[in-house]
Amino acid sequence: MKNPATDEDRRAADGDALPAPWREALTSFDRSLQARGMAEKTRRAYGLDVGELAVWAAATGVSPDGVRHRILRRYAAQLAAARREGGRALARQTVARKLAAIRSFYGHLVERGALEQNPADLVPSPRRPRGLPRALRTDQIERLLDRIPTRTPLEARDRALFELAYSCGLRCEEIVNLDVDSIDFDGEELRVLGKGSKTRIVPVGEPAQAALERYLSRSRPSLAGRRGEPALFVSKTGRRLSASDVRRRLRVWLRTAGLAGGISPHVLRHSFATHLLEGGADLRAIQELLGHASLSTTQLYTRVESGRLRSQYARSHPRA
Repeated sequence: MKNPATDEDRRAADGDALPAPWREALTSFDRSLQARGMAEKTRRAYGLDVGELAVWAAATGVSPDGVRHRILRRYAAQLAAARREGGRALARQTVARKLAAIRSFYGHLVERGALEQNPADLVPSPRRPRGLPRALRTDQIERLLDRIPTRTPLEARDRALFELAYSCGLRCEEIVNLDVDSIDFDGEELRVLGKGSKTRIVPVGEPAQAALERYLSRSRPSLAGRRGEPALFVSKTGRRLSASDVRRRLRVWLRTAGLAGGISPHVLRHSFATHLLEGGADLRAIQELLGHASLSTTQLYTRVESGRLRSQYARSHPRA
């Protein structure tokens, strides 16, 4: 069998080259993901991942209900051995994501009654390396935000955007999905649409509120014009910002602040959580503020704090 995840496979998975049973199963799966409120980006990734399996299996005449766990184990082994363009092996996180999509696909078929058991349940995912989230120190956060001036509409927008991102611990997608009516100045809180279309309410700090009020009163009107765009953060042409816009603008201000590269908007979210924990915040409260479905995800930040304490101990204790 040929290696999975080739460009040819991806093109076929997007087209009509698949047999009818696979096409119907993939269409039904996609509809179920939409009904669950899965983010479009994640839904597309799941569709591509399962589509690659479909092409691989269909090449040998295997239908969706004919895939057994031994076939999936062989497919997983080929994924692990597969190479990207340029010869780099697929990351373990990528293989794990593809297997998670396949597990979800077959879970859907079980729910439909097309299968009695999920064959992917017997296929283990590769262990993912759990690196500690990168976080900036409080003085680095202050240097970054304080170096963003507010002389022009775009500068005022960026200052409000990154003040809010750090103040509320927002994901990049959450930032660009905010609308003008998401902010409640009287209640000093923000309504955030998170993963899985789940809404949470988070408090907004005073510096972020001040930056937002300045941006909304002085700068956004000249950017948005008369378009009637509901987005809170808009470009110089008045359209909603994209996640790539946010990453690009952050790189500009990181250089201005003299901070090292490789810092993404998500690092501001990690910094938000880490600084809350260092300040004595309850882990459950941090979970709610971040919008984590599971406390185990939030507990990763306790490892950051533990690592910081060990480092301070090593520097300070005479017999460390």
